[in-house]
Formats: sequence, structure tokens, C-alpha cells
Amino acid sequence: MDEPDNPDSPDDATPDHTPAPTEDFTPAQRARGRALRRAQLPWALGGRLAGLALSLLLGFTPAGAHLVTVTGGWFGGSRTAQVLAGAAALVVLGQAVQLPFGAGVRVVRSRFGLVTQGWARWAVDALRALALGLALFLPLALGLFALTAWSPQHWWLPAAGAAALLTAALSFLYPLLVEPVFNRFTPMAPGPLRTDLLGLAERDGVRVRDVLVADASRRTTALNAYVSGLGATRRIVAYDTLLSTAEPREVELVVAHELGHVKHRDVLTGTLLGALGAAVAVAVLGLLSTWEPLLAAAGATDAADPRALPLLAGCAALLGALSGPAQCAVSRRIEARADRHALELTSDPEQFIAMQRRLALANVSDVDPPRLLELLFATHPSASRRIAAARAWRARG
Repeated sequence: MDEPDNPDSPDDATPDHTPAPTEDFTPAQRARGRALRRAQLPWALGGRLAGLALSLLLGFTPAGAHLVTVTGGWFGGSRTAQVLAGAAALVVLGQAVQLPFGAGVRVVRSRFGLVTQGWARWAVDALRALALGLALFLPLALGLFALTAWSPQHWWLPAAGAAALLTAALSFLYPLLVEPVFNRFTPMAPGPLRTDLLGLAERDGVRVRDVLVADASRRTTALNAYVSGLGATRRIVAYDTLLSTAEPREVELVVAHELGHVKHRDVLTGTLLGALGAAVAVAVLGLLSTWEPLLAAAGATDAADPRALPLLAGCAALLGALSGPAQCAVSRRIEARADRHALELTSDPEQFIAMQRRLALANVSDVDPPRLLELLFATHPSASRRIAAARAWRARG
């Protein structure tokens, strides 16, 4: 079930006693999840705020324009050089400012037994993320400023359509091009579990290409599984940590939840909504890029000026931050619907509850996070809410 929002924790992942059926989690288990959340929240939230602050600083002051001019000058000072060098500088600085916060989160999660990856491999993953960011953002910036050169006022019309198409294409290509950069995937060996998972998908009317195992254990002890891709690229993916820890029936229930996303066309709907959102965001950026006071504050003349690049990036970051809670609310509703689908497909609420407990304990989740944090940042309902919903479903049945 997609990566839980508040992974679970620490030094002793083994519960001190088996909780009563009405208890679900012992006080020690609840305290462990809260401890992890409290320890990593300042780092995780600090990273977000630092990234946003940098985007706003570079976007809404002349600092960003100066950055584009200086870095572009290193490569000849042409318009193209300014766009490419400025875009590269934004990506590198954005990752650099968040790197210490990511390291802080990693240190905290290591104390709770959730990290299996050494610092050298972590650094390699950071470099891979940087390379991916550059590979995506530089062509986008070049294409964007080709359009602004064509029309500083109306560039956003073709750009909105291009953003929608690109969002849809990336959704299709992500499992083929991006996922393999960070994980190795191998076909699940023939056996009862593979047969049961494929049978579960067939019974649900969902066509999947294959069942793959991701080598997540080289990075984490967290448990997860998901259905990835669209159409011909769709496959069930299970973390090797899940397969080595959970009972086969629990693995089936995790996959049943993920099949619910496919059955309800959540990936397709999410792709279409993402494409629409990208188009709307570009249209808003087009409007903002004609506002003279904003351009003056950023030290740019118009949208065709390469010095406007940090301004556009800053506006995009601000729009993303403001829309985050609404996106999280939609995500929680979608995840709750996928939970109901898993219950209806398997008719096994007891095992569903057992599976939720295992995920929460293995991932060291805060099973009852503060409501404000849940509303602002949680993409999934809390473990306690999911278990309560399963019991309510059982009572109705």
C-alpha cells in the first residue's frame, strides 16, 4: 500500500506484548511511532520550508536574476547559455539546500532501525536524483524560453498543452525510466504467492503484465507494495522486505488495496487531473509573468528575459505548496476507497487489520498523528483510522 506517511520505529521493533483485540497497539508501540514522528518532523518540515524559502528568495528578488546572469556569463553569456546555466543552478541549489535536512531525516530513521543503506550509497542516490532533475528541468527550461521568445504575452497557451501532454507521458514512462534508477526489479519466482497474486488480479478484472520484486532492503526495512504503470507497463511490485516479513495472505491484502487503485482508475484519473493541474498552473504562471511589479521585483523585463526563470520557478513552487493540503485530502479519500476495495475483494477484515498492524509496526508509524499534521501533510489515513474503517465494514457485513 503505498509508502506510509509516518513510518514506524525503533530500537525494538518487536512488541512487548500482544495487544488485546480492542487495543490494536500497545502504549509502547504508540509511543515509538510518536517518537519517530517528533524526531523527524523538524527535519522533514525544515527541508520543505528551506526549499520553498530559497525558491521565493531567488524568484521574488533580484538575487535570482543575478544568478542567471552570472552563471550564464560563465558559458558565453548568450540567451541559451543563461537559460541552461540558470536552470542548472536552480536545480543544484535546490537540492543542496535540502540535503542537510534529508541527512537529518536519515539519521533519525537510522536510530529507529529503518535504514539499511550506508552513507556512500545514500550519496549516490542523491547524485542520481540530481542527474534526473537536470535531465528533466534543462530541456523544459529551454523549451519554455523558446515559447516566451515567440510571444512574451501568449507563450502559456502552447506551454499549457505541452505541460499536460508531458505530465501524461511521464506517468506512463515513470516505471520504465525512473524507477529502475533507484531500485532493481526482478520477476517474482514461480510459486503459490505469485499464482495467488495473479489470480487476485484476474478475479478483480485487472490485467497486469508481471509480478516484480524490488530490492528495497538495500535501502530500508519499511514494507510496501504497489501496482505501477498504465496499460502495457502495468505490473505488481512488492518490496522484498514485505515478502520476507509478512504472511502471504497479508501480502495479498496489500496488493488487493493497490488493485483497488487500478480498478477505480485512480492512476488514470490522477494522470488526467495532474495534466489538467499542470495546464492550469502554466496558465497562472502566464498571467503572473505579465504583472509588471512582479517582474520589476525579480529584476526581469518580461517573460522572454532569461532572468525571469527564477521568478517562474518560485511561482510554481508557491503554487505547489498552497495546493498541497487539497492534494493530500483527495489522496486520503482515494486511499480509503482502495481499502474498501481490498475488503470487498478478499472479504477478510481480520487479516486486513492484522496487515495494517504489521505495516504500522514495521514502518514505525504514528498511528494517531495530530489532526493538523494529518490534514496538511498526510496522503494516507492513519493506521487507527484504517483499522476502525475495517471494523465498521465488518459490522455492516
